[in-house]
Amino acid sequence: MARHEVETARWLGFARRIIRRAGERVADSDEFELAELVSLRDDLEAAIRVAVEGQRSVGRSWAYIGDALGTTRQAAQARYATHKTR
Repeated sequence: MARHEVETARWLGFARRIIRRAGERVADSDEFELAELVSLRDDLEAAIRVAVEGQRSVGRSWAYIGDALGTTRQAAQARYATHKTR
């Protein structure tokens, strides 16, 4: 499992560098590109939701997830719990 964690950390570092570079490139562009950069927020939120669902599916607690998100377990659960209705 340690190898997977290292690989994941490398992917996240790559994503961080790409996003920062995108901001630098958009700084020299027009409003369309700025709007496209802002739209990445939705993609990031969707990725976080997938990750939280995955963490929950392997038994991670809301307290664990809240710590990782920098919030309380209650706030994490309120934001990311999937409520299934009939």
